[in-house]
Amino acid sequence: MPLPGSEPEPLPGPSPVPGGGPVPGLLGALRPAHPAAADLLDSPRDWAPARTSLGAFDLVPVRPDRDLALLSQWMNDPAVAAFWDLAGPESVTAAHLRDQLDGDGRSVPCLGVLDGTPMSYWEIYRADLDPLARYYPARPHDTGIHLLIGGVADRGRGVGTTLLRAVADLILDNRPHCPRVIAEPDLRNTPSVSAFLSAGFRFHAEVDLPDKRAALMVRDRALRNLL
Repeated sequence: MPLPGSEPEPLPGPSPVPGGGPVPGLLGALRPAHPAAADLLDSPRDWAPARTSLGAFDLVPVRPDRDLALLSQWMNDPAVAAFWDLAGPESVTAAHLRDQLDGDGRSVPCLGVLDGTPMSYWEIYRADLDPLARYYPARPHDTGIHLLIGGVADRGRGVGTTLLRAVADLILDNRPHCPRVIAEPDLRNTPSVSAFLSAGFRFHAEVDLPDKRAALMVRDRALRNLL
């Protein structure tokens, strides 16, 4: 959820579908995305799956006609709604997706698909072009991530940490001009902050955003091989 801002301290130089089971042909069936995304985010729809200890993980750009019911279901989970504030009818989630899909491609909403099963939701966005950049000295091509884990069974057992590391690596591998990956989880969301730290992000500062007090998290390309 891209955000608006003020002045931070300097920053030195983030469940199966109902009924269960994989979606047949999901990875091959999707792939059209906003054309501008190819220019602003180096075509996330074309990134190869990441190999993780949990299985093959792929970011698949959202297609509302196929994915809206599942995403709305996740947004109405109280544990998710507390931090995403998108609970309500499907139209609430649809409007949130439409803002990105009808935009200029600076934010791409994706399903996180683990071994063929959608189990998480991600937003990959240009942090340097987002209102978030008002809160820190952004560098060109800084890339931000938002995420939620959809299935209760996938929470609290290290899944988030594994996938955060995998997605940060995907971004750095596929966006050669990106110097760092940025995230701003709600400071109250202790499990999320902990997952970012375990995934190789560093805590930089607390920042007051319009809708939350956030932990500004950074994963630097320059430090990648040291983690």
